[in-house]
Amino acid sequence: MRVVIQRTRHASVSIGGQTKSAIGQGMLILVGIEEGDGQEDIDWLCHKIVNLRIFDDENGVMNRSVLDYGGDILVVSQFTLHASTKKGNRPSYIRAARPEISIPLYEQFCRDLGTALGKPVGTGEFGADMQVELLNDGPVTICMDTKNKE
Repeated sequence: MRVVIQRTRHASVSIGGQTKSAIGQGMLILVGIEEGDGQEDIDWLCHKIVNLRIFDDENGVMNRSVLDYGGDILVVSQFTLHASTKKGNRPSYIRAARPEISIPLYEQFCRDLGTALGKPVGTGEFGADMQVELLNDGPVTICMDTKNKE
């Protein structure tokens, strides 16, 4: 699994002009799932995400987690995180898992992340044409891939 985490002042996802989810300060997480991903990847990411110290403490030092901060999380599926651009100009998405694998893993990731956070996370809609808006705070943007966790 591959994620892009952005610290936000606010973020939202809309489908067909209707807001599906919106959060205040916290994290927008774009998640891409590939063949071979499973519960071990979900567990590792959930633990890392909620404990990632990217929020400022009283001294202005990034020393607080989303749990410490009391922030919200919005999760949006994004298969394009697994784009290969090695050949030609059209990206290949062959590494991205097919929907029958991705959808259950995405839904499990969102549930488990909500449990780790102690409150539900906002979500997009898997496979939908979504418009994502955010005000990146910092900017702080962090990429993680469970294939590189060692």
